[in-house]
Amino acid sequence: MAMERVEQRLRKVTAALDAAGIPYAVIGGNAVASWVARVEPAATRTTVDVDILAHRADRERISKALTELGFGMRDLRRMVLFIDPDEPSERSGVHFVWAGEKVRNTYSHPAPAVEESVESPEGFRVLDLPALVRMKLTSFRDIDRVHVADLLHVGLIDDAVRKSLPLDLRERLDVVEASIEHEE
Repeated sequence: MAMERVEQRLRKVTAALDAAGIPYAVIGGNAVASWVARVEPAATRTTVDVDILAHRADRERISKALTELGFGMRDLRRMVLFIDPDEPSERSGVHFVWAGEKVRNTYSHPAPAVEESVESPEGFRVLDLPALVRMKLTSFRDIDRVHVADLLHVGLIDDAVRKSLPLDLRERLDVVEASIEHEE
């Protein structure tokens, strides 16, 4: 039931963004699930929220599109959060991250460009694989390492993706790969 609510929220928000002509890319756990499902649907993980990459310049248009759906907006320091009226929890909200900006000041790389996205089989824009891996390795929280491991397990991170990464992120990828090898 919770998975269905997240998917409904994702589809409702992306449909509103599409209808308003607002460029975006789904990021986070939903983007990882979209990529993993292309190879091994049973290997996907659930997530409780929806994460979207967009241009800061579109903030007012985004706000209008989502408030028309009944979402309430909260301005967080590094992102904007929209709370679903059907499930009013910050944990299950819709987080907007700004393209080309660092999510945290301590990150070594900014968020990717919205243009680094592709149409997903599910019908919404999703961050392309190299940019998604870059973003996950930049954040490098526990969940990000798990997501990178999922992408590795199904064979999505190949030499082309690896070579597209800056050196510091390739080193982080090596750490994730070593942890996987240690588990096996």
